[in-house]
Order: sequence, then structure tokens, then C-alpha cells
Amino acid sequence: MPTPHQIIVRPLITEKNTNLMQENNKYSFEVLRNASKPEIKRAIEFIFDVSVEKVHTMNVRGKLKRRGRETGYTREWKKAIVTLAPGDSIGIFDS
Repeated sequence: MPTPHQIIVRPLITEKNTNLMQENNKYSFEVLRNASKPEIKRAIEFIFDVSVEKVHTMNVRGKLKRRGRETGYTREWKKAIVTLAPGDSIGIFDS
């Protein structure tokens, strides 16, 4: 069983995700492809010491890319959008 630090691969910081953080208290992360919602919830609560209300996940498919005549796909990954309880926040996103 993977550790909480292995389940959460990296935080996703984009303009759209920043708006979700400020307006709806939702944070986005790249997670392991085989991680379940309860595992993601426990990992976020353990690492950041917050209480999680909901976890939404989606599998992001790889995009077709070309470099000259060579074609290939970007990697596929899993995205988790975590809704925190009112009053909680994650400090790494603030700076």
C-alpha cells in the first residue's frame, strides 16, 4: 500500500484551479492512477492536517503530439479535486 506522500504526486496550480481555491475552497492534485477516493482523502488529511468533505477524481487522457513527422502521446494521469471544510486551507497554495 502506498504512503500518503506517494499517493499525492504534485499540486496543480493553474489559473482555473486558483479561482476554484478562492471561490469554492477546492484544491487540485495529481495523484497515483490506482488511488481510490478514500485513500486520497486520508492522504490529504494526513499531509496537510485539514478535514476533507468531498473528493472528485478524473482520468486525464494523453494528448496526441507531433514533433516533425514523429507522433506520440503525452502521458495519462489522474486528477483529484478536493473540497475542504469551511475555514480550512492549504498553506502551500497561498504563496
